[in-house]
Amino acid sequence: MVLDTNVLLSGIAYPSSIPGKIITAWRHGSIEVTLSAYILEELRRALPRLAHRHGLTEVEMNDLVDILSIQADTIEPLPNTEPALRDIDDLPVLGTLLAAFKASSADYLVTGDNDLLALSEHYPIMTPREFWTRHGGI
Repeated sequence: MVLDTNVLLSGIAYPSSIPGKIITAWRHGSIEVTLSAYILEELRRALPRLAHRHGLTEVEMNDLVDILSIQADTIEPLPNTEPALRDIDDLPVLGTLLAAFKASSADYLVTGDNDLLALSEHYPIMTPREFWTRHGGI
């Protein structure tokens, strides 16, 4: 699966949440995750805004992103144009899903982003709760 930045952020900031459980399952090897450099860099930029919630130092945040990049399959997003996508900044995330799907390294994108979720009729996109329910809490 591809995890969107918002799922990663939520999982880090709220470890007992469903995104937190997904990250724990991934880190324990129960699921495989595919990310792109775009998603990892977006995470690196956003983590400092949640420092009050997760309590990590700048060095720890950078180390965490580096560890996640090692644990994930990292893939280059496919260039794409999706006219139905309301936020063009999400194109690289959709491109990560398309590249992962093409490489058979992911079956779907897990996100809390409503702009991406609006495309779920055309692409395999689901919320963290849908993923967790569908996979029986791993």
